Amino acid sequence: MDRTVSGEHRGDKRDGIFFPFHGFTPAIGVGIISLPVLAVAIVARYLRHLVGTWRWLYVVAAMVALYLNVFVLIVQLFQKVPALRALAPTQSEPPFLVAQLFTLLLFVVLAIVSAIRFRIGPLHTSARPA
Repeated sequence: MDRTVSGEHRGDKRDGIFFPFHGFTPAIGVGIISLPVLAVAIVARYLRHLVGTWRWLYVVAAMVALYLNVFVLIVQLFQKVPALRALAPTQSEPPFLVAQLFTLLLFVVLAIVSAIRFRIGPLHTSARPA
């Protein structure tokens, strides 16, 4: 039994079960950028309990992290979907730029509205009523 289990584990790296790494890509760069953004959101939510300035920082950080994910989604859609790839084969054509600009503007508006609306609300208290 031990030999079977250890044989399966040795095969994992050869068979490509782990994520393959073929060098640094723009998607990895965006992932690296999103890590400190998500760290701000985690600190605001769990350590600072959304009190004061941390409340809008949480909203903005969450929106930026989501935007970065959608940015990568749009890039990958234009790379992998044949109809979109035909519209923008090098991703410097107007359809790609319009899609990215529209998404950016949408997220800016949503972040502003969310920060304003989320600012008004009850403060977090850890004490329970008696």
